[in-house]
Amino acid sequence: MKASVVLSLIGYLVVPSSASVLGRCTVAKMLHQGGLDYYEGYSLENWVCLAYFESKFNPTAVYENSGYTGFGLFQIRDTEWCGHGKKRCHVSCSALLNPNLKETIKCVKEIVKGKDGMGAWPTWSKNCRLSDSLPRWLDGCEL
Repeated sequence: MKASVVLSLIGYLVVPSSASVLGRCTVAKMLHQGGLDYYEGYSLENWVCLAYFESKFNPTAVYENSGYTGFGLFQIRDTEWCGHGKKRCHVSCSALLNPNLKETIKCVKEIVKGKDGMGAWPTWSKNCRLSDSLPRWLDGCEL
């Protein structure tokens, strides 16, 4: 009896690592509501595709890379946008980890206005830019 109580307590306290992962349609709706559909000419499908390949739809993802750390849904680089005194998005990197995506959307709008557009994300260029399957990113989502 005690073992089952202990196991139940441990199960309650352990949060699965995917707890903050959002669904594809949830991401699409949030990005749509944030005004990203055709922002700077990029369709919503491009943004959803990018979010998948950057973080697998995890708005709290933090990945250490060679020379920088990526934060949030779009893995925004600390060296250029939210850290090391540069803060071109005028936001702390930790603010980009909020699942409501408000600060994240503001920041990506700033990034995509740059000369590289969505090309600022190499993963977009590699996985989304020339993809014939972009429409699938919104399949079944009611926007």
